[in-house]
Amino acid sequence: MSDLMIKCNFFDNIQILCKTIHLLIQTLPLLFYGFSFAIIVASLMKIKPDKMKKIILAFLNVVIMLSAANAQNGINFYRSYAAGGRLAMFVDSAAKNVYYGNIFPNQPQTFFNYLPELNNVSVQIYFGKTDRAQDYRYTILADNKPIAVNKLIDTVRLKNADRGEEEIRRSATLGSFSIKDKIITILTYDIQRPQDVYKNVFYGGPIPKAKIKTLAKRFATKKGVDYSYITDPKERTNIIFTHKDDELTIVKDRSDIDYLYYTSIKDKQTNKIIFESTAWQYGGYLDEAYKLSPYIKIDKSIFKKSGDYEIIIQPLIKWDRYSDFSISSEEIEKYVTRHMLSITIDKESYTKLELFTYAAIVTFSIGFVFLVILYLTKKSNKKKLAEKEQEGSMIKLQLNSIRSQLNPHFLFNALSSIQNLINKNEIDSANKYLSKFARLTRNVLKDNERISLLQEKSLLDDYLQMEQLRFGFQYTINHSGDLDLANIEIPSMLLQPFVENAVKHGMEQKTTAGKIMIEFMKQADNLVLTVTDNGTGFDTERKYTGLGLQLSDSRVALLNRVYKENRFILVIQSSINGTKICLTLTDWL
Repeated sequence: MSDLMIKCNFFDNIQILCKTIHLLIQTLPLLFYGFSFAIIVASLMKIKPDKMKKIILAFLNVVIMLSAANAQNGINFYRSYAAGGRLAMFVDSAAKNVYYGNIFPNQPQTFFNYLPELNNVSVQIYFGKTDRAQDYRYTILADNKPIAVNKLIDTVRLKNADRGEEEIRRSATLGSFSIKDKIITILTYDIQRPQDVYKNVFYGGPIPKAKIKTLAKRFATKKGVDYSYITDPKERTNIIFTHKDDELTIVKDRSDIDYLYYTSIKDKQTNKIIFESTAWQYGGYLDEAYKLSPYIKIDKSIFKKSGDYEIIIQPLIKWDRYSDFSISSEEIEKYVTRHMLSITIDKESYTKLELFTYAAIVTFSIGFVFLVILYLTKKSNKKKLAEKEQEGSMIKLQLNSIRSQLNPHFLFNALSSIQNLINKNEIDSANKYLSKFARLTRNVLKDNERISLLQEKSLLDDYLQMEQLRFGFQYTINHSGDLDLANIEIPSMLLQPFVENAVKHGMEQKTTAGKIMIEFMKQADNLVLTVTDNGTGFDTERKYTGLGLQLSDSRVALLNRVYKENRFILVIQSSINGTKICLTLTDWL
C-alpha cells in the first residue's frame, strides 16, 4: 500500500463546498420562516430598511458558517492514507495529525496507526489484479473484543480503485468505525499462507506513558547469580556497581502495545546515546494480574564511568515524517518516560606495593605472551594466506566450470526451440527467434563475472521474447523504483536458469494462458530477485535429472563461499498453482 497516492487538498475543499450547499438546501424551509418572522418583527418594531438588510446579512453569514462547519464532519473519501500492508483508511474531513503506517523492527507484520484527533475511520483492503481475494480472511477487534471473526472478503462488491504503476487495483470496504478513545485491530491473512498474519492497529485514544515497575541489579554468588530489586523507583535512583555486578534489568508495566515503545539510555556527561533497544522480553517478572511483564537487560559495561545516566522510554513514532504534523514538542513529551540513574562504579583499592607487583607481573606476562603470539601469528598467517589463495583459485575454477556447463545447456535449449519452429514450418518465427538468439548468444558467451541489473533485465527480455514466439505466454519484469539498475551488479547468468526452467516446465502446458513475473526488489539493504510462474508446479523435495536447478544450487553454494559478507539465500515454493523462486542477496545494497 506504500504507493497509494494522497489526493490533492483541492478535492477536500470541493467535498466541503458540496456538503455546505447540501446543508443550505436542507435549511431553506427554516430560512424562509426565519425571514418571514424577521420581516413581521421589523414591521412591528418599525426597523429601518438599511438596518433590516444588515440583520438579514448577519443571519445569512451565521447560517453559512454553521453549514460549513457541519460539512467538515464525517469521513472524507477523497483522501486515503496507507494504513500498512494491504489496508488503507479514510478519516474525518477536518482531521489533522494522522500518524499512519508505523512499523517496528521487532514486529515486521504489525502496522500502527495513531489517530488522536479522529471520530471515525473507514478501512479498505486492496488487491492487485492477480491476487485471489477469495483466499483472504479478516478478523476485527474493538478494544480487544471481536466484532467480526475470520470473515471472507465480499468479492461481489469488489470495485476498481487507484491505478498503480502496472495494474488496476481492486478494493473492498471492511467497515467504518467510531475510533474516538477506542482501539480497532484488524487481522488479515491468506489461507495459502496462514502463518503470515498481518496486524493493523487503529489507535484512537491517548498513548499511555510507560512506567518503570522495577530495576533489578544482577550479581555473582557462590551458587551462581542473584538479584537486588528496586520496585516502583522514583524519578532518580542511585545504583552502585561492584566488580561482582554484571547486569541491570529494566521492567516496564505491561500493555497491549509494548512493541510501540523503544528504550534508550543517554550519558548525561557527554549527552550521547549509549544504548538502544526495541525488543522487550517476557518471563520471570509478573505483574499484579500474574501476567508476564516486559523487560530488557543491559550489560554493566555500557556504563564506562560514574555519573548520571537517563533512561528514556518513548513510542517509536517518527512524528515529523508526516505532512500534516502539528503536534508540539510539549505534547510529544507527555508520551515520554524519563528516569535518572546515578551510577557509582565501585573499584577495589590496592596498596602501592601490590599495584607495583601486579603491574610488573602483568607486564612481563604480556611481553612474553606477545612474543610467542607474534611468532605463531606470522607462521600461521603464511600458511593461511597460501591456503586462502589456493581455495580462492579452486572456487573460481569451480564457478567457471558451472558457467561453462550453464552456457551450452542454455544454448542447447534455445537451438532446440529454433529446430522445433523449423520443423513446424514456422519460418518467420524461426527467423525472429534467430535474430534474438544472435544478440542473446553474444551476451551469454561474454566472460563477465558480474553484470548490471540493467544488463540482466535486457538479457531476460531477449530470452523471454524468443520463447514467446513458441509458447505465446505473457511476462513482466518489474523493479523497485529506488533501485539504480545501471549501477547495481550481480553475478552473471544468476536468474537465467530459473527463468528457463519456468518457461520449459511451466509454460509448455499453459501456452497463451501462461504468465511469468520477474521482480527486482529492495528490502532494507537486501536485494531480492524473484521468478514466479503459474505453471503446474513440481515437487521441491524430489531430485531431478535436469541440469538447470542442480547447477544453480551448486553455484549459489559457491557464491556463498566467495561473498562471505553477503549471503545468497535461495527459497523455492511450488504448488499446483505455480512456482516461485526467491533469491535474496543479503546486505548487497
